[in-house]
Amino acid sequence: MAGGKLSARQKMINLMYLIFIAMLALNMSKEVLSAFGLMNEKLTESNEAATERNAAFMEGLAAKVDEQPAKYRPLKADADQIDKLATDFNSYLDDLKAQMTAKVEDPKDYEVMDKGDFLDNHFFKGDKLKPEGEEFLNQIAKFRDGVSNILAGNPELASMADDVKKKFATEPVKNRDGNTIDWLDYHYKGFPLVASLTKMTQLQADIKTTESEVLSSMLAGEQVKQLSMRNYQAIVIPEKTAFFSGENFKGKVVLGRFDNTMNFDKIVVNGSEIENTQAGQVVLDFPAGAVGEREINGTLEFKEGDSIVPIPIKSTYAVVPKPNSATISADKMNVVYRGVNNPMTISFAGISDNNVSASGPGLSKGSGVGKYNMVPTSGKEVTINVTGTLPDGSKVSDRATFRIKDIPKPVGVLAGQDGSFSLPRNNVEIGRVEAKLLDFDFDLPLNVTGFKFKVPGQPSVTVQGNRLNSAAKNALRKAKRGDTVQIFEIRSTSSGPKIKPAAPILIELSN
Repeated sequence: MAGGKLSARQKMINLMYLIFIAMLALNMSKEVLSAFGLMNEKLTESNEAATERNAAFMEGLAAKVDEQPAKYRPLKADADQIDKLATDFNSYLDDLKAQMTAKVEDPKDYEVMDKGDFLDNHFFKGDKLKPEGEEFLNQIAKFRDGVSNILAGNPELASMADDVKKKFATEPVKNRDGNTIDWLDYHYKGFPLVASLTKMTQLQADIKTTESEVLSSMLAGEQVKQLSMRNYQAIVIPEKTAFFSGENFKGKVVLGRFDNTMNFDKIVVNGSEIENTQAGQVVLDFPAGAVGEREINGTLEFKEGDSIVPIPIKSTYAVVPKPNSATISADKMNVVYRGVNNPMTISFAGISDNNVSASGPGLSKGSGVGKYNMVPTSGKEVTINVTGTLPDGSKVSDRATFRIKDIPKPVGVLAGQDGSFSLPRNNVEIGRVEAKLLDFDFDLPLNVTGFKFKVPGQPSVTVQGNRLNSAAKNALRKAKRGDTVQIFEIRSTSSGPKIKPAAPILIELSN
């Protein structure tokens, strides 16, 4: 362009044109580098939100283990393994990224990150991998295989194990020319530093997303299993724990998850088939038998799908010749809860209520035969002493010790749902945040006084009251469809005891 039979002026014009094109190319390159940098910042912000969301999940799961250890401890063990795998891999990548930018004076000056020398020298030596390159592949394999092996042990999550293997696969790749290239060469060799940095951050995003999806699916699977009829347990509730010789045994058999609409196909108790049921309960009425410990055995049968599911009935009761011990039982539970009124029934078998006296810290007489109220305030245990006067004027006494527990941690509720669920954006915006004590037998209304609201990519918003304020609504409007918003640190008050913060709510926006 600057040669040939041209005038000196034309040659100069052509040369300046070439310089101008080169400058445009240089500016475009800087724009591309800056775009990678901005993408890296956005991914970093999203990863921070994902970290908070996963931490909240683990905290909520730990609370469930405290409340129901037998049900949730195995799930928590698997979740802990997955969380450790994710944390270790993420920490390794954080350290590697720090090494990549160690010599960059301004970590946000992306236009100077146009060289690929660091990873080319760190991972490769000619056409071969250095130990550092092998370590990078080993870290990916450790996370991939560790998570997939845990999932493979659960038939319901086996498909997720395949997804994890695909997402973190490191097999050789074919380029546009059809040539097979090693995975590490294809993705990281010769790329600008900022591009490789962004890829590392994206890999961290994949780790956190995988952890979130796996943990949520594991919990959802556990909840489905717990709703199965196979997890119900027959419970024998006698009218009293000791009976005199010649009396009829009176009591009830109910299921652990009581449902007054339950209908049984067959009931067998002590070898006899019976049909005496009332509102989902099997009512028992038969001779108590001779003095001593007696057993109740049988089965409850019902249909589940196309099969018959049997639930065994097994319990014991004592038949005694005369009253020699007190019957002390909490009407609603095996423990008493601090700060609330715990109804109790206290009696001596065979002794009228007016000849029975009971005492203990926080215990007072209620209305009705054998009815008392217990309001424990301090300590970990409370002992109740009971004295009965027999017809001959002699005294008998007994005592019982109950554990004192704090009010359990409530769960956050929005639109009647708790935990992790999907809702339209408008329902979230106008919904009222509640705190509820699930499976808690006392009527203890809670009043939500405040919470925090988090939208991916947006700072957390502190809200006073039980509905989104204007700042939270503005943040919600910036969320995209499919984003998971979080309501956490839900604070509430009651008419009595102090209430712990409620478990968080995770909501996937459906529009």
